[in-house]
Amino acid sequence: MRLICKCHGLSGSCTLRTCWQKVPSFREVSERLKVKFDGAAKVIPDNDGKSVIPALSTLKPPEREDLIYFEDSPSFCWPSKKTGSLGTQGRQCNATSMGVDGCDILCCGRGYVQHSIRVEEYCRCKFHWCCDVKCDTCTHRRVISTCL
Repeated sequence: MRLICKCHGLSGSCTLRTCWQKVPSFREVSERLKVKFDGAAKVIPDNDGKSVIPALSTLKPPEREDLIYFEDSPSFCWPSKKTGSLGTQGRQCNATSMGVDGCDILCCGRGYVQHSIRVEEYCRCKFHWCCDVKCDTCTHRRVISTCL
């Protein structure tokens, strides 16, 4: 929550000030959560039953505002009835991307195959008065990458 204030008075003289709490935008909240997620640390319960300690001795103890987790995420690389995951085998991926849609990450290191397909799309569309659009059909080849 943020404190937002507005001044009232002649020419913004602020003789009276109204303040209220405002929720940050969805984008701001999601960006802050993503930063915390990227820095999250795995922990285990301490023997006192009240605190946690890092799972790896090389990590510093988490602070109050840090995001922590107890269990690793399940692998979504392989089909699993328990998690409802269909796995990534056969998924289309982007061979040139270094992001999560890239074949290296999405295919879980299993590799991928590329094949060329023929695609027909509408092109060179023109509007004809009144109320009609005429298009040509263009054919081109597209390379598709699919996880093994």
